[in-house]
Amino acid sequence: MAKRVVITGMGVVAPNGVGLTAFTNAIKQGISGIKHDPELERLQFSCQIAGKPELSDELIAKYLTDLERRNFNSSGILYGIIAGMDAWQDANLPISNADEPDWDSGTIFGTGTSGIEKFREAIYKVDDLQVRKLGSTVVVQTMASGISAYLGGKLGLGNQVSSNSSACTTGTESILMAYERIKTGQASRMLAGSTSDSGPYIWGGFDAMKVCTFKHNQEPEKGSRPMSANASGFVPGSGAGALVLESLDSALARGAKIYAEILGGNINSGGQRGSGSMTAPNAIAVQRCIQTALHNADIRPDAVDAINGHLTATSKDALEVQNWAIALNRTPEHFPYINSLKAMIGHCLSAAGSIECIASVLQLQQGFIFPSINCEDLNPEIAELVNKNKVTNQIMYQNINILAKASFGFGDVNACIIFKKYENG
Repeated sequence: MAKRVVITGMGVVAPNGVGLTAFTNAIKQGISGIKHDPELERLQFSCQIAGKPELSDELIAKYLTDLERRNFNSSGILYGIIAGMDAWQDANLPISNADEPDWDSGTIFGTGTSGIEKFREAIYKVDDLQVRKLGSTVVVQTMASGISAYLGGKLGLGNQVSSNSSACTTGTESILMAYERIKTGQASRMLAGSTSDSGPYIWGGFDAMKVCTFKHNQEPEKGSRPMSANASGFVPGSGAGALVLESLDSALARGAKIYAEILGGNINSGGQRGSGSMTAPNAIAVQRCIQTALHNADIRPDAVDAINGHLTATSKDALEVQNWAIALNRTPEHFPYINSLKAMIGHCLSAAGSIECIASVLQLQQGFIFPSINCEDLNPEIAELVNKNKVTNQIMYQNINILAKASFGFGDVNACIIFKKYENG
């Protein structure tokens, strides 16, 4: 019999808030974490603003020992460790100090790249014939599964411990993969999430593709404008999000607080056929992904109260909203509330899905729609599809029962997850 799956813990490292309390406050108040980046200006990037979490040495010392911090130079792994351990603590789960691991708990924690700064450092040392000075942690800081390996060791996880990587769908995909593992009874608890490195070596390729905005270098907080008529490209960001998924039976047995329930979802690809390409979505595949997610969750299209979109502030925003309208068969008068967290944090790439899922769950649990800041001038194409009252740039307190969250990524890959407000029984 399939297990019901709930969320019992969350942790977040975001450009506008590190820690769940700070992040919740920021998204309710519409606080942007996007700032001018002097290094991007020095390197003559077109886009010289970015969303980057702010971490103090004092905070980092709470998660890494002095020995672990020696020669440590991977922002993505650091973000993931903090978010993951915070989520575990938020779920009030113990960390075993015994020799035996927790066989019923695991992690699927994704990333796009791992330790790019450390990799660059290693390249220079090898080129300078200093290979013996690389140190003993280069491999674990740069291997793709570095983040899940660190978390597995920190928490003593004995179930599946692995990393996934699917461009901007990575975070949402990791949650769905963890959901399936619990649903089928292969684990009681899974730490799911994703992370992304910071810095010019991650963001440079996107700047070269001319998909990042260059119009707001002097006014960073106005730069990320999903669904706006004046959207001119995305703002790069970074961070990590982590969620503890647990079988309902396990959560109830230990008296855990429950944030929300996961009803199901879907992952697919457009195969880079039709309108799809390496960088553009196949619209039919997106619609099928959403519709199949609803089918798997046993939810009617008209039951969706809110959408937390992918919505990157590029020319594809209108197409995404059109795909939602077709998939849900909803007219403008009956279109759900829709918003985009990227207006406040930028596009956090492989971390986007997990951070945005946390924001989605908070909306369900606390009954609000966070504002899509910088969208005071709704794109006319979107305005034809959505009643303007369903896109708000001010917080709206509204009880919502069903929320759909989707992520779409390079490679023409898609993921959609359906969250439900948890009620006892």
